[in-house]
Amino acid sequence: MTDAATPAWTTLPALMYHSVSTVGGPLRDLAVPPELLTEQLHALSAAGYRLVGLTEALDRLGMGSTEKMVAVTFDDGYRDFLTAGVPALQATGAGATLYASVGHLGGGHAAWLGEWAPAFGPMLTWDELAEIATVPGIEIGNHSLIHHPLDVLAPGELRDQVVSSHDQLEQRLQLKVRSFAYPHGYNSRQVRDVVAASGHDNATEVGYRLHTPSERRFAVPRFQPTPDHSGADLVALVEGAGSPLVPQLKRLAQPGWRMVRKMARKAGRNLT
Repeated sequence: MTDAATPAWTTLPALMYHSVSTVGGPLRDLAVPPELLTEQLHALSAAGYRLVGLTEALDRLGMGSTEKMVAVTFDDGYRDFLTAGVPALQATGAGATLYASVGHLGGGHAAWLGEWAPAFGPMLTWDELAEIATVPGIEIGNHSLIHHPLDVLAPGELRDQVVSSHDQLEQRLQLKVRSFAYPHGYNSRQVRDVVAASGHDNATEVGYRLHTPSERRFAVPRFQPTPDHSGADLVALVEGAGSPLVPQLKRLAQPGWRMVRKMARKAGRNLT
């Protein structure tokens, strides 16, 4: 937390979205409907926050900016980001970072979600990702080659997952890829070192707390909006990280993440 003499906006709330849709079942918290996403972004903007992608937010902080900002991010690369997420961002004047799981682009569904994958819809294709990359304010980030926890991989496989995905994004999209999102949020010193050495200059996890400029850029924490947050709820979340609301929301998110982690570990037996 900041002390009384430090302006609150020197901290950075970052948001972690996934699918822009409605999903039932135990993973429903990983999807926010388009109209609710628009409401949430409008509420943050009305509260005086500049909504930008993660790298832009970190760069502004690094240059000494004291403006109120929220970093907006989307993980995985579902097609609904193009059809519903981009319109919501444009309607509210917001920027964002989209983290693409390179090895799953063009796939039918998010394979790591198991039996619930069809509910999340198809993944983006390379052509669709290239289209998104031309939208002003949208940053393309790396979400590894295969959506699998990196902290449990052997060193050689870890490096391949990070380096190959980074290089494919840069070469095929002809842009600089600076930001990385750890699949499922899990990382270690070894994972962070590989991500830093492969051309990224920041990375993000989960964390459920505010980021402060004095913290390392390779473990930026994020809050997870859910379909249970109104716009006012989300403003309260980013402004009240020390309030009772956050532990409650964290407990809400845990069951889904535990299930995804379990499925990813099981799927990972076929990786190496």
